[in-house]
Amino acid sequence: MKLVAILLIIIFSSNLYAGDKDMSGIPGKNITIDQLEEMFANIRENTDWDISGDMLWGYFFTHREPTKLEEAKKHLIAKGYRFVDIYLSDKEETSDPDMFWLHIERVEAHSPKTLDARNDELYLFAHEFGLDSYDGMDIGPVGK
Repeated sequence: MKLVAILLIIIFSSNLYAGDKDMSGIPGKNITIDQLEEMFANIRENTDWDISGDMLWGYFFTHREPTKLEEAKKHLIAKGYRFVDIYLSDKEETSDPDMFWLHIERVEAHSPKTLDARNDELYLFAHEFGLDSYDGMDIGPVGK
């Protein structure tokens, strides 16, 4: 469990360092192929997971209104994703605006290149659907 948390931190904190790079015109894109290659290398080094095959991939979206995420959920389920949860983000300050998260998942196999393409698809979905963001992914073994 600790390793998964570390991987999530790597994925989400990596978003902070990609702001100035050209991301091929994909709205909101801030996860680079270089970061994905590093993530795959870290998983291979630090786990016994066979990431060349099917893994459980979680994908995350944010929006200030949960009803908008409910609508997005329906479209993503129709595309073959499984709904996990919509939840309110913790706040650092009570005066901070509400931020809701949509968590979906799918069992699939990825390489850095195919995950980059999946991310592009989900960034575009978030943009076209009017969500605040597609915020990235996490990974775990199937059935755990």
